[in-house]
Amino acid sequence: MDFVDVPAQPRETTILELREFSRRLVRELGFMRATLADSDLAPSAVHAIIEIGARPGINARALGDVLRLDKSNTSRQVARLEAAGLVKRKTADDARSAELTLSAAGQKLRAKIDRFATDQVSNALRRLVPADQQALVRALALYADALAHDNPNETGATAPAAGVQIVEGYRPGCIGDIASLHARFYAANWGFGAYFEKKVATELAEFAGALPAVGKALWLAMERDRVLASLAIDGNESGNAGVAHLRWFIVDDSLRGTGIGRQLMTNAMQFVDASYAETYLWTFKGLDAARHLYESFGFQLAQAFEGDQWGTKVTEQRFVRRRPD
Repeated sequence: MDFVDVPAQPRETTILELREFSRRLVRELGFMRATLADSDLAPSAVHAIIEIGARPGINARALGDVLRLDKSNTSRQVARLEAAGLVKRKTADDARSAELTLSAAGQKLRAKIDRFATDQVSNALRRLVPADQQALVRALALYADALAHDNPNETGATAPAAGVQIVEGYRPGCIGDIASLHARFYAANWGFGAYFEKKVATELAEFAGALPAVGKALWLAMERDRVLASLAIDGNESGNAGVAHLRWFIVDDSLRGTGIGRQLMTNAMQFVDASYAETYLWTFKGLDAARHLYESFGFQLAQAFEGDQWGTKVTEQRFVRRRPD
């Protein structure tokens, strides 16, 4: 799905500028060199080390999907890292299903790569004011997602991060976890305070206390009994059984880019399409990455106005999605 807006400059100029910026990023980050991130490894091998370390037990098929490598290139990459003593393979009947983990040497190298990359990014961010830093994160997230949408190796369904399980329904502690996720994110990025946290916790507690209930659902992404992402569908509001309200959609920073948010949205849309003609949600202007995800599932902006229902004055937005025919 393409999103078209009135351009501030010709489209051809924007394309040329983005291509130039992309080439500069490749050069400045060091991808043109034979080795990357103060290591002795090629860029593709460094990425493999990072992904295996982030997802212990990942198999070669999933690693290839993440790295956008075909089967033969993935196999060669894993074999080289295994021969170098950086990766361990737990064999299975299907070699492509073998679990991959970092060895002690691999973990030490990954820590070194992480330190190098963190320092590299930190030094660059010092030259940007906080507002520009957040704008950069949002813009890069949108750009990366747009590139992935047309990637020929994109499977369309990203597997949840290792150790994270999506469950449905109330779980002990989920109210506090979800309220905390909202409070920390919106305080750090938008200056929301105690009023907002109280509103989330109070309304969520009332909703969760009614579960299980017809027309209502709650999905949680959990790791070791801790909620890292959530999404709820609150139906039958105001006596109107044909309309559902999407609420409390939040994903912890540690899961961004893993596909968890999209999986939660997929579950929710399957749920509402079975029972509701229309679904709506409230958000506010500035949450660009979230808006891109909503629109990819068919939500359209229906209203926008200045408001303060969250305790801080923002441009509130109401998005609506009608069930596909």
